[in-house]
Amino acid sequence: MTHWTILPVVLPALTAALIVLLARQDLVLQRFLSLLSVLAVTAVSIGLLVYAAGHGPYSYELGNWPAPFGIVLVLDRLSAVMVLITMLLAFAVLLYSLDGWDRRGWHFHALFQFQLMGINGAFLTGDLFNLFVFFEVLLIASYGLMLHGAGASRLKAGMQYIVVNLTGSSLFLVAVGLIYGITGTLNMADLALKVGEVESGDLALLQVGAVLLLIVFAIKAALVPLHFWLPGTYAAAAAPVAALFAIMTKVGGYSILRVYTLIFGGNAGDSAWIAQDWIMPAALVSLVVGMLGIMAGRTLRDLICFSVVWSMGTLMVAFALFNEPSISAGLYYMVHSTFVTGALFLIAELVISSRSDGRDTLAFGLPLRNEAMLSGLFFLAAIGMAGLPPLSGFVGKLLILEGATGTPYVAWIWAVILTTSLFTIVGFARAGSMLFWKSQAAGAAQGAKDSPPPTTETGSKLAHASSNGLGIAATTYLLALIALLTAFSGPVSRYFDVTASQLLDGGAYIEAVLGAEALTGTSASGETTMMEEGSKEDVQ
Repeated sequence: MTHWTILPVVLPALTAALIVLLARQDLVLQRFLSLLSVLAVTAVSIGLLVYAAGHGPYSYELGNWPAPFGIVLVLDRLSAVMVLITMLLAFAVLLYSLDGWDRRGWHFHALFQFQLMGINGAFLTGDLFNLFVFFEVLLIASYGLMLHGAGASRLKAGMQYIVVNLTGSSLFLVAVGLIYGITGTLNMADLALKVGEVESGDLALLQVGAVLLLIVFAIKAALVPLHFWLPGTYAAAAAPVAALFAIMTKVGGYSILRVYTLIFGGNAGDSAWIAQDWIMPAALVSLVVGMLGIMAGRTLRDLICFSVVWSMGTLMVAFALFNEPSISAGLYYMVHSTFVTGALFLIAELVISSRSDGRDTLAFGLPLRNEAMLSGLFFLAAIGMAGLPPLSGFVGKLLILEGATGTPYVAWIWAVILTTSLFTIVGFARAGSMLFWKSQAAGAAQGAKDSPPPTTETGSKLAHASSNGLGIAATTYLLALIALLTAFSGPVSRYFDVTASQLLDGGAYIEAVLGAEALTGTSASGETTMMEEGSKEDVQ
């Protein structure tokens, strides 16, 4: 693969620098460079996925320094698909922003590219400290994007978002320090070999580091009770920014999956599967809290924000089982939820900007521009999020329920997922009926009686979002990706079956990073798998 592996990190970084240095005052050039970068990285990510599907993990050593001393990027089936998902979503976000959102603040495109650099780097890195570094890159960029467009509510939500993530970063450093002090390494493959050999006197500190890491990743994944920052932040963010943030929670989910299968998996001794007993209860409670938020939501954005909490609960239920069928099902559902969440945030802004009062309220529907088109898009996205057939959300939830069969948690998982899904359907049906189905005359009368007329500023800002159809095109594109995911659910599921197997058998990953000799004296790849399976059965 030579240098292809690093391109998803380097190309956005170089593009951001070029935009700042050469195109700061030229919006047209900024748009051109940003679009060219996204298309190029998307093409590269497709190539990386094809390579990963036909080969084992591949390690890229920066500066030709060998692991575990040098910085490495690792391409495997999971990291390849995560980079591709990011870039497919990024194209929709960029397309939507070209409709005028990138005019509402400084340096949108530079921040957007730095955000992509951080996200792709987090998916590709093979080192815990560099995972922290890429977390900081994507978070710093997200701070600027969060405040894009200004506004008091956005500033208030942005400050909360910054404080929460700075706290998470501090905990990340403490966790990394503890783990390094005990093991002498932060390379993930090297940690996978050394964590199981930690002496009993240091075991407690190692486990504290593992739990602190879990807290940090749970903040990113918005697991209850660490979800409190998400509804206000995402609701206040600009539509394309909120849509891009759909992949941010998946960074947390990916980190949990990577760290707690490779490092703290079956070969971790007394620290094996340490995350399972923490994640499963939090995921089930997240489903309930998300459902309650959906039912109680008074605005369309609030409804969507709590649906993100609900979908992350569904995803983490699958990951928390740490078996091959459930991880495969969770990965399939993760792709679906990323695209449908992004689509819903874009649709919400299109609906709000098309309303005659320009307000985000779940009230009787006021007259809408493009009502037929918007109602159709909302209907498709709503059934996708709720998990109704025939779209991929239904397939993903069926796979998760099937993966839970035979585990101690099966009764809880089936009961909570099915119950909360029912109320989620009711919540979205209620929102859709109020926005699109109720009497326009009744809605207009209520609006005239209860709602103040829109200000000139509000009307001009919101009306621009759907002026030339790019917003509708971006949303249609995301829904088309969901349709493709449904149509090719068989091949995609088989890809994720192999991906889950590769994750649970860390031998290939370790061999790619450290060489085959690193496994000598520990276990062969097949023996590793047997140990992992035995450990999981003991835990369950």
